[in-house]
Amino acid sequence: MKKLQSMEQFEELKDNGKHIFMFSAQWCGDCRFIEPFMPEVEEKFKEFTFIYVDRDDFLDLCIKLDVFGIPSFVGYRDGQELGRLVSKDRKTQAEIEQFISSLA
Repeated sequence: MKKLQSMEQFEELKDNGKHIFMFSAQWCGDCRFIEPFMPEVEEKFKEFTFIYVDRDDFLDLCIKLDVFGIPSFVGYRDGQELGRLVSKDRKTQAEIEQFISSLA
């Protein structure tokens, strides 16, 4: 999974192609819980590029997008938000895959 490097990169990715931004943080236990199965999720949904967004590095972006709980996911296609799975709750692989399937 690629890691977001800058706000400029976020705008470029958001506006071009199909991307899922995964908001996370190193200290987040629920975020660590989903790490082992995320490569499998990425493999199932190759039409999307998955981007890791460190909440602590991009707090202003989280505020702008109303992402106040992690782990959270926001999908975009060519500048348009497709959907979001945003909450502070632990997510299962099935819940994440169901969310991504709903974006198609």
